[in-house]
Amino acid sequence: MGEGRSSPTMDLLRSEPMQLVQLIIPIEAAHRTISYLGDLGLFQFKDLNAEKSPFQRTYAAQLKRCGEMARKLRFFRDQMTKAGLSPPAWCSRSDGIDLDSLEVKLGELEAELIEMNANHDKLKHGYSELLEYKLVLQKAGEFFHTAQSSAAAQQKAVDAQYSVEGSIDSPLLLEQEMVTDPSKQVKLGYVSGLVLREKAMAFERILFRATRGNVFLRQSVVEEPVIDPASGEEVEKNVFVVFFSGERAKNKITKICEAFGANLYPFKEDLGKQFQMITEVTGRLEELKTTIDVGLAHHSNLLQTIGYQFEHWNILVKKEKSTYHTLNMLSIDVSKKCLVAEGWCPVFATNQIQNTLQQAMIDSNALVGPIFHVLKTKESPPTYFRTNKFTSAFQEIVDAYGVAKYQEANPGVYTIITFPFLFAVMFGDWGHGICLALATLYFIIREKKFSSQKLGDITEMTFGGRYVLLMMALFSIYTGLIYNEFFSVPFELFGPSAYACRDLTCRDASTAGLVKVRPTYPFGVDPKWHGTRSELPFLNSLKMKMSILLGVAQMNLGIILSYFNAKFFQNELNIWYQFVPQMIFLNSLFGYLSLLIIVKWCTGSQADLYHVMIYMFLSPTDDLGENQLFVGQKFLQILLLLSALVAVPWMLFPKPFLLKKQHQERHQGQSYALLHNSDDPLEMEPHHKSDSHEEFEFSEVFVHQLIHTIEFVLGAVSNTASYLRLWALSLAHSELSSVFYDKVLLLAWGFNNVIILVVGVVVFVCATVGVLLVMETLSAFLHALRLHWVEFQNKFYEGDGYKFQPFSFAQLKDDDE
Repeated sequence: MGEGRSSPTMDLLRSEPMQLVQLIIPIEAAHRTISYLGDLGLFQFKDLNAEKSPFQRTYAAQLKRCGEMARKLRFFRDQMTKAGLSPPAWCSRSDGIDLDSLEVKLGELEAELIEMNANHDKLKHGYSELLEYKLVLQKAGEFFHTAQSSAAAQQKAVDAQYSVEGSIDSPLLLEQEMVTDPSKQVKLGYVSGLVLREKAMAFERILFRATRGNVFLRQSVVEEPVIDPASGEEVEKNVFVVFFSGERAKNKITKICEAFGANLYPFKEDLGKQFQMITEVTGRLEELKTTIDVGLAHHSNLLQTIGYQFEHWNILVKKEKSTYHTLNMLSIDVSKKCLVAEGWCPVFATNQIQNTLQQAMIDSNALVGPIFHVLKTKESPPTYFRTNKFTSAFQEIVDAYGVAKYQEANPGVYTIITFPFLFAVMFGDWGHGICLALATLYFIIREKKFSSQKLGDITEMTFGGRYVLLMMALFSIYTGLIYNEFFSVPFELFGPSAYACRDLTCRDASTAGLVKVRPTYPFGVDPKWHGTRSELPFLNSLKMKMSILLGVAQMNLGIILSYFNAKFFQNELNIWYQFVPQMIFLNSLFGYLSLLIIVKWCTGSQADLYHVMIYMFLSPTDDLGENQLFVGQKFLQILLLLSALVAVPWMLFPKPFLLKKQHQERHQGQSYALLHNSDDPLEMEPHHKSDSHEEFEFSEVFVHQLIHTIEFVLGAVSNTASYLRLWALSLAHSELSSVFYDKVLLLAWGFNNVIILVVGVVVFVCATVGVLLVMETLSAFLHALRLHWVEFQNKFYEGDGYKFQPFSFAQLKDDDE
């Protein structure tokens, strides 16, 4: 990996070489320079003003302006959402507006929208009140008209009764009534309005109790919901008229109406005046309706005009806000009229950054050019892997465990193959693999459409890992062909089976009678194994041994990567006192077990490998007898056992003592090393700080090495056993698939009934999709994830680094305000 390359090839094994850079930028070119670096997206700024609060920084006022403009844009977005409008994905950029003009324009648009909203609210309030008033006039008019008709009918009945059944007392009584003083007659007052229907019963009870029953209440239900003037919401109401006597009763009724939120409206007894008021209210309602419609059309046109420019304005404000936020991280030198920035950038981006600085100086008409200076530091650089849409998801799987330390071996390279392969070992069925591949291809074919949409959490997660799912599906098809399972059904895809019946009597046999009549089935499991009584023991033995082989191979890969890490960082101690004994220990035990498995497969021996491994520890000197697989096996076992025993103290003791010796040698030469750097105080200070706080605690180092040794020795056993989950999950998937096929689909087929067959097919499809394609996929995914994080990565991967997070405008579109 040579330094200074302009566009190197992508390298996932080691992170990109990084450098700490100091930029000295003239103030007149500072804003444009930071903006251009944001477009480039390859520079991570360090905060040189960490001790200052946000309000004490240089560009706090500009940030406040940007925050206010962002608030106005959020207000516009809310208004468009309420109006059912959405800003288009494209935006017109023809105006070339700057920040100051945009600030003025946004202020004018906000003031206009607020005024239009206030006028609209007033008009809606007046319209709702007039609508309620019209309802009161109609319903209360019906009350009075009915009452007057009833009173007239009663009066006619009384008059007829007096004329027919006259008596000597009648004239005297009538004369007495006629001479009564009209001023002493009691006049009833009334109040009319609307009350919420849900409060109508309580309203009636409170009126009755407060006036002690000295009121008369009439209510009428309004059939359609009305808009309440106070809340602006549609509610169900009743029109009421309350008749009372006396001023005190009126005051009580008015207060009760206020408490219940009832709206009171005036009403006249005279029918002529009622008709005149209804006519006036109807006319005003029509005028208000026309005015409201015109206002809404103007409001909608204004929002559409804003919507055409909204995305452009939003991105511009976000860019300005992030630019000023970055400028606040720079150190300002008032006397020299320049800003000093420090940050990390990839080595390959040096020329691009320098060209960007020069372009910013030219565009700003600055008299002094910026200075690009590489600093020397002992600080650990950030980790930066350049990924694409295919490799990014696999890298995210690794980063979820921990970000790689700067330039340590990246397991993401191997995860691209090993992760989907281990998943497929547990999921192997080429029918299910095809279903998974088709579902994934749907996301891949329409990725441009989905990438521009806002998806739900689960859909977005699935879409982000579409290429991981595609690899998982392809490997599942491959392992499914090896297992010879298509929804648990075997096929003779690569030729006829190697076995056939000896004679007709063995047609229904499941244990005996099959003889080998052809060459071995060329690829995968022979289809004749499926459905036999010996299928389960055979597949159990095959998959269990295969799991051990795959596990030992991946753990060896992890230990080998620790060697390349140690060699890259020139750490000889880790090579000789970590890598070598770990390889010896692991392969003396489980590498030997893998060898026995392969030899047994090749020779067809009947040796019991459990017996061999157990008595290798309990009685290594005893004869193997019928369990011997090759000549010299006993001597080899003793040699491997001794090697494993020697590897444990080899890992434990030498490294702490050698680290102590190295520290003492470094400490003795420390006082002389600083004299060579005395001319450069800027470089001497960090060296001095790094050496002053570095203290060697032998007990801590030894305890750490002890824990590491115990963890590896025990982990070699537990991790190998953990890989048996490949066997268990594969067996579970195969058996579930077989159960769904035999007990659902074939059972429904056997009834010779169309309805039962349709139900059986539906249940089979739902069970296959829900259990095997969703739950089993998730289960196998999580188990493959655990095997990579724990069993594989703990052999070499430290994962204590931090990500390279450059200042980039490309991320602004995904950020939420």
